[in-house]
Amino acid sequence: MTLPLIAVTMGDAAGVGPEVTVAACLDPEVLARCRPVVIGDAGRLRQALTIMGLAADVDVVAEPAQAEPGPGHIAVVDLGGVPDNLPWGQLSAAAGEAAYRYIERAATLASARQVAAICTAPINKAAIKLAGHNFPGHTELLAHLTGTPEVSMMLATDQLRVIHVTTHVGLADAIAQLEPGRVYRTIKRGHEALARAGLTPRIGVCAVNPHAGENGLFGHGEEERQIAPGVAQAEADGIDVKGPLPADSLFYLAVRGDFDLVVAMYHDQGHCPIKVLGFEAGVNITVGLPVIRTSVDHGTAFDIAGRGLVNPSSMIEAMRQATLLAAAV
Repeated sequence: MTLPLIAVTMGDAAGVGPEVTVAACLDPEVLARCRPVVIGDAGRLRQALTIMGLAADVDVVAEPAQAEPGPGHIAVVDLGGVPDNLPWGQLSAAAGEAAYRYIERAATLASARQVAAICTAPINKAAIKLAGHNFPGHTELLAHLTGTPEVSMMLATDQLRVIHVTTHVGLADAIAQLEPGRVYRTIKRGHEALARAGLTPRIGVCAVNPHAGENGLFGHGEEERQIAPGVAQAEADGIDVKGPLPADSLFYLAVRGDFDLVVAMYHDQGHCPIKVLGFEAGVNITVGLPVIRTSVDHGTAFDIAGRGLVNPSSMIEAMRQATLLAAAV
């Protein structure tokens, strides 16, 4: 059986992206499941191999189909863009532009079905903006590149899965953006994603206020007006969903095993529990795109970049999840 091709974007070249990329692309479990092909800069990958104490040839290919990765070999579609003397751990417009081009090429390849999925190393949002691309993150950028009007961010560890109604906006803006249709569509996207993976998901929906508003004691009726009608619509569709529930209790119940997926209303409501449980092993999955995309659940870590200190576990798990999702399509 031919293993699926997974496009691996190298991320910001000044961060830990090149280091986690080479480590994951040489991981025996990853190589047993897929054929990774990096979209990035061959020279930076060679530097990362030395930093990580790994020995491998970096083989430049024109197209993913030419890739023959394996023990001791990393295949790369070399788009360059990284100066040989680019400092590690420093904000750079050149690195931001290169990272953007890697994602752009990967989206094109995935849309053309030349790769089965995309797995992304971390980008630096400030570097992307410095290069002239005004996107708050991978999720929004990939939605733009694929012409997708609305997507959701799902984070997963072995113990917990969370999908977000809003992501990279301030808290006041997130609450203002909550509305029943958006809540319903997020629940439905999460249900469909897990159903494709073979689950019959039990879904819990977070409230936005303490104690789910406690009958109007806290907040301004957000649960009743902005969340509950979306939950009711999902229930009417036959989805096993409950809420809005107090978030502090809901996350405990989900980790205990009562729910397969938690719907969070805003960024930190969902991110904090995930990162407490699995900062180095969490995976970010973009739900709703016409292509499969997974990612590490950490940033560029400029403070340790270029020092060989990064743990590649999240990247390895992200590639494993990309392979599993590709097989389920």
